[in-house]
Amino acid sequence: MATILPLSAVDPALVEALLDAAFGADRRTRTAYRIREGMDWLPGLSFAALDEADYLVGTIQLWPVALTRDGGRAHPLLMVGPVAVMPGRQGEGFGKALIATALGAIDPQAPLPQMLIGDLDYYGQWGFSAEHTGGWRCPGPYDPARLLARSAAPLPSGGMLGPWTGAASVAPRADAL
Repeated sequence: MATILPLSAVDPALVEALLDAAFGADRRTRTAYRIREGMDWLPGLSFAALDEADYLVGTIQLWPVALTRDGGRAHPLLMVGPVAVMPGRQGEGFGKALIATALGAIDPQAPLPQMLIGDLDYYGQWGFSAEHTGGWRCPGPYDPARLLARSAAPLPSGGMLGPWTGAASVAPRADAL
């Protein structure tokens, strides 16, 4: 049985090693890193999974980002990911548990839309789709079919994704910690 705990309780060097193992040492060149450049992951919405021997096997980080329309108006979003599971432990449910925990920690009274770059076949089970992201742009190469979002409210039809500098107001549900 996995143990889910706040990511802030894990040694950052272990997190970096897991991310390198899951995505490769060149992971920092990916477009997702450019979208959240200069931002810190959100401690109340980011988690780690330990296996039955208390080894770190997975992490999820959520980040404050924004979709900025051509007129300059920024629409805050939460970027989900990376969701990383140690190679050799993938397919055991750690990723699903981390996603469910992180999405469940988002304040239901003020839920921000969530976005990610990922596989629709996997993330669609949580309501992510490319339905509203066709006019969105990223600061680097990306596959438009993998730019996914979910929201209870209407989303802007276009704009550029990037860091959200007004992120200090993001807070998790108190009962989720």
